[in-house]
Amino acid sequence: MSSRMSGPTRPARPDIRLNVDLGGDLRPHRSAKIEAHLRVDVTAGGPPAELPAIELAVIIAVDVAEPLRAAVRHALPAALRALPDGISFTVLGGGPEPVRCYPGGDAEWAVADRTEKRRAAFAAGALPLHRDGPRPAGYAAWAARSRALLAARPLSVRHLLLITDGSSAPGETRLEEELDACAGHFTCDVLAVGADWPPDPLLTLAERLHGTAEFVDDGLGRAITAAVRRLRRVHTPQLPIEVTVRPSVRQVALNEKAPRPHRLGGLPQPGRPHRWSFPTYQWEQGRRDYLLTLVADADADPLETPLQFAMVSIGDVHASVIARWHRPEQPPPDVPAGGGSVTEATTVMRDALRRGLVALREGQRAAAETYLGQAARLAVHFGLDWVLDEIRAVADIEDAAAGRVRLRPAVEADTLGSMILRAGSRPLPLTDTAGPLPGPRCAHCATRAGSEARYCIACGEKLL
Repeated sequence: MSSRMSGPTRPARPDIRLNVDLGGDLRPHRSAKIEAHLRVDVTAGGPPAELPAIELAVIIAVDVAEPLRAAVRHALPAALRALPDGISFTVLGGGPEPVRCYPGGDAEWAVADRTEKRRAAFAAGALPLHRDGPRPAGYAAWAARSRALLAARPLSVRHLLLITDGSSAPGETRLEEELDACAGHFTCDVLAVGADWPPDPLLTLAERLHGTAEFVDDGLGRAITAAVRRLRRVHTPQLPIEVTVRPSVRQVALNEKAPRPHRLGGLPQPGRPHRWSFPTYQWEQGRRDYLLTLVADADADPLETPLQFAMVSIGDVHASVIARWHRPEQPPPDVPAGGGSVTEATTVMRDALRRGLVALREGQRAAAETYLGQAARLAVHFGLDWVLDEIRAVADIEDAAAGRVRLRPAVEADTLGSMILRAGSRPLPLTDTAGPLPGPRCAHCATRAGSEARYCIACGEKLL
């Protein structure tokens, strides 16, 4: 399986066990939300127990203002001396733009050995930091510089370790755009020092680049060393979670719950509009938990029938998301018998609403109450509040689930015509369970996109 972050040598693929936990009975809606919990257990597929240091490229970037030099004065040289031999590394300091501290001259990367680590620790004593003057360029500049440096180091694991006091945050404007460009090229951990850093951009960096963000009050050197050691436990740098959905599923989202809570960005697969790939990174031994959220249209699906809404694949391991549109034990008598679809049932409801309004217009009040009560029962069953609102315009609903309504003494006849028309032609709206409303159309192929989508499901182009 290809990976933009992988180089010529790869660590062994881990053994994976995938479990899907989903309640099998769903309430049908035109836009029903289906939530499945994924649990992934990863065990080492064999030696080596640690990734060889020669497969790691790490940028140590220090985005700290001059008054906080004491926070890094001893920690950084100690962390550099503790680097594993063979790792590729570079050290960046700060100014109006990121400045390379080590290695010097034309070389952009150093390979750690006893001599290189000693020289790097010495150079760190003169690390350039922000001073009074031009405002720092912002986190986008650190990400862009890292992307350029790491592009020339095609190793299995490429990582930015950003140490910051928040001084790059003011005036940040290009971060989201730059993170889009960095996605898939490297990962990032953020170590926050001092007390004035805003958390939002740091969390954004860590989430979008599949790392962690933590505050370090003391022990910065140990935190840097621990971050590098974590990288060496990675058995697979990048492993996508692929989700193939049935055509009735129109929105797909995947959130990692543990160990790094964040939302994953899904990429549609060219030529396969119902397949999504969610890149994940830094797979090491242990357990991961995810929440897969699907929004599905139930209109054309059969009731009381097990349906496969999605197939989840991780490497060569696959698991199905199977559920059914469930009818309660005592369904309204007007719901079609087994094998009927949601469309058929809602057609019965629409017809009952229309017949009730027609009967009311013709003065057949008893028949009107019967039909409107039938429509109310079905509306409660399918969660369609707009039908209940229409009924309330002409009657008091005493017990919607039981189908008991009482017509008001006087109803304006002029309003009944438009209500009858709506009963027969109004499209089913998105319900409260539907999630976000559809977003804009793709500028390239005019396909409608979901509000949370970042790429067009039809042509794969990035949405504007």
